Amino acid sequence: MDWLSLGRIAELGWGLEVFVVVTATLIVRYAAMRLLRVLGKHLQKTQNVWDDALLEAARKPLSYFILIFGIAWMIEISDGYFQTELFSPENLDLVRQLVFITLVAVFLIRFISLSESRILTKLEKEESSDQGSIDPTTLLALAKLLRLSIVISSVLVALPTVGIEITALLAFGGVGGLAVGFAAQDLLSNFFGGLMIYLDRPFTIGDWIRSPDREIEGTVETIGWRLTVVRTFDKRPLYIPNSVFTTLTVENPSRMSNRRIKETIGIRYQDASKMGDIVTEVKSMLEKHEEIDSSQTLIVNFNAYSASSLDFFIYTFTKTTNWIRYHEIKQDVMLRIIQIVHSHKADFAFPTTTVDGIDSLVSRSGT
Repeated sequence: MDWLSLGRIAELGWGLEVFVVVTATLIVRYAAMRLLRVLGKHLQKTQNVWDDALLEAARKPLSYFILIFGIAWMIEISDGYFQTELFSPENLDLVRQLVFITLVAVFLIRFISLSESRILTKLEKEESSDQGSIDPTTLLALAKLLRLSIVISSVLVALPTVGIEITALLAFGGVGGLAVGFAAQDLLSNFFGGLMIYLDRPFTIGDWIRSPDREIEGTVETIGWRLTVVRTFDKRPLYIPNSVFTTLTVENPSRMSNRRIKETIGIRYQDASKMGDIVTEVKSMLEKHEEIDSSQTLIVNFNAYSASSLDFFIYTFTKTTNWIRYHEIKQDVMLRIIQIVHSHKADFAFPTTTVDGIDSLVSRSGT
């Protein structure tokens, strides 16, 4: 048998083995994906968000795992027929380890992200006021920390695999850390500012905040590790470095317990005899109003002789803190006050000027 025949036999053997490996890889991949699909249909019927996220997160990494390891197996078979340094066992082992570390990291990051989105959706649907339930801001912070931890852990695990010792890296970091620290002062201050926001929780995503120190007012959209995005009421985004909030006074109207109605109403001087009855009836109306919180301070008193009116004021609080609903309630209160004043045959005052002695002025002018 000549060398040409031996070469053809070797090629046929290599082709057959590669065919078997490709077929086995595709069959295993199909079976794994099919199993995940069947399990997914059953787990969708449950209320648990973790199992759905687990299966969805595992789908792509598992598919790539099977395909890449099948390719590595084919390369290992080929190494028996074609002697090349590229396909050495050491290189294949290194590739397998790095691929495994990367796919595990991708799986964990996807699992955290999918769990985060599903929990947020569940919280939005429930709209629960349960104090024990996790709020969206805390959930986002935990998800970011977990993802960052996974990335750092994966890098630390992969470094010895490629021949880089962690001890040498730490020694280099000790020498260069000071220079990096000076160069990244702003970045670090913003990072720790964001951490303080997550820990102290002066505001959360969706809160309306404002600052008397600076021209900052709007709704919090996102809280990142470097920037907080506040959407103003005219829909402009404000990108505020987190370090600003460590020295800034921030008001959070979203956490008000009530909203205040404080108004002064003036009636005419000729209706002075009716002031007592008007004040009494207005106070009674506020005490009976279904949207006024009678457990809070409620004052209705005649309190001033103004230039053109006799003034009484109302000072009370609504039960709601919703801005739109508050103005609807305030409008209703003001309309009821109009009805009360008119029911007593009185009217509201407005600035007037009275000229006395017009007849004497006319006679002195000689007209």
